[in-house]
Amino acid sequence: MSKKPMYRQIADTIQQWIAQGELAPGDALPTEAELREQFGVSRVTVRQALKQLTELNVIESIQGSGSYVRQEKVNYDIYQLTSLYEKVTDPAAETHSDILAFEVIKASSELAERLNLVEGALVYYVKRVRFIRQIAVTLEETWMPLALFPDLSYAVMQGSKYHYIEEVKQLVIDRSEQEIIPVLPSAQVVEALGIDPAKPIIEKVSRGFLQDGTVFEFSRNFFKSDDYKFTLVARRSR
Repeated sequence: MSKKPMYRQIADTIQQWIAQGELAPGDALPTEAELREQFGVSRVTVRQALKQLTELNVIESIQGSGSYVRQEKVNYDIYQLTSLYEKVTDPAAETHSDILAFEVIKASSELAERLNLVEGALVYYVKRVRFIRQIAVTLEETWMPLALFPDLSYAVMQGSKYHYIEEVKQLVIDRSEQEIIPVLPSAQVVEALGIDPAKPIIEKVSRGFLQDGTVFEFSRNFFKSDDYKFTLVARRSR
């Protein structure tokens, strides 16, 4: 019989499940109640086991959802303008978006300046949560000119807007100008991503340009720092 404390035996067993492929990255662990019943232990013991696995970066807990096998961070290459689906290296990793807001608004003076429009021009405002393997990883707010995309729809924004722009509208995307800022999450970000309100996250503010110089979007993205790593290549001038 193992001399290890019971919570460590439970943690070891869960790691074996992962190593043997019974649980894959992004999969939900059994609930605390199921683990208590399976191992015949108290809630405190189960929570000690989950705490150990969290500290080892084996699992992550999502507030109000449960515990999941931690997956490899999404590599956000700042120099590559790609969609969320294209950034995910595992082709089996399911991605989708939940739309929280989809409406047409009049551009304020600040927004009009960002989009190179006249004040009061009609603009789509879309707020959506991006998911990888059913785990929320990004909250995105996007503003796009209605005149440029008169047929933009709720269904389009549930998928890839880049696919819509390039394949449906046959427009050529040239570049994105981005600012990366560490911030504390707002209440809406905490609720959308189920994160610790005291833990800093990454905010990315960007403008997207078509080949002819037209601004096609202004967006603000909030990333869970646990799920993303940002990379760039710096070359020394000669």
